[in-house]
Parts: sequence; C-alpha cells; structure tokens
Amino acid sequence: MTEHIDPAREAFALFKDLPRDEPIQMLNLLRLREKAVYPDGRDVSGFDAYKTYGQTSGPIFRRVGGTIVWRGAPQLTLIGPSDERWHLSFVAAYPNAAAFLEMVTDPVYQGEAVPHRQAAVLDSRLVRHTPLELSSEFS
Repeated sequence: MTEHIDPAREAFALFKDLPRDEPIQMLNLLRLREKAVYPDGRDVSGFDAYKTYGQTSGPIFRRVGGTIVWRGAPQLTLIGPSDERWHLSFVAAYPNAAAFLEMVTDPVYQGEAVPHRQAAVLDSRLVRHTPLELSSEFS
C-alpha cells in the first residue's frame, strides 16, 4: 500500500495551474498512526499529534478565511477499496485557491504545523472541489 502524506510535486503544480480566484472546498480523508512518528521519538498518539497540528494551523487557516463546512468520523466504506479505512474526514472551504496556497506556504504553517501533521498521518487524501449549489438531487 502506498501512503500519501504530503502533496506530490506534480499534483501541486497542477493545483497551482487551476484558477486561483474561485472558492474551493477541500475534501480531507485521514488515517492516523497509532503512535506519532517524531524525529525526537516523543511518545504521542497520532490523534494527539493531529490535534496539535489543528491547534497550530488553526490561526493561519482562519486568517486566510478557511472554515470547516462538514466533519465526520467514517464508519465503513460501502463502495471502494476495503483497505482504505479513515479515522477522520472533513471538508474545508476557502474563499479562493489563493487563500489555500497562502496557508500552505506560510512559514509558520510549514515550520510549526506541518511537522505535527507528518508525524500523525499514516495515509490521506486531499481532493480539491468547486462548490456547487446545494440541492436535494444527486446530479
């Protein structure tokens, strides 16, 4: 199984080529490590390390206009690979893609928040979406 923790260079380049002035929503699926993996060997659970990531990145996320529009604790994958089990899922909304890029390139985010995410996450998916009008229809 390939683990996905940080964006691949090619995917990040494609992201930057998409429009930056439109609202976006980012679907996050996270599988956390039982024990976080820090270079200094500290004994912290993946959940606690991810909580620290959230506390550290939160002020930057809010400063760029980000909001969490949906959160859930996945229970079962009904359609899809059975080995893709997730601990957390959420949708983060940004006023535009430029705000997301501002957050992920912020020096404090890179230096203080990202190490906790990398220590906590075993596997993840991050999918950019264009928000659509809400409806009671599936299409």
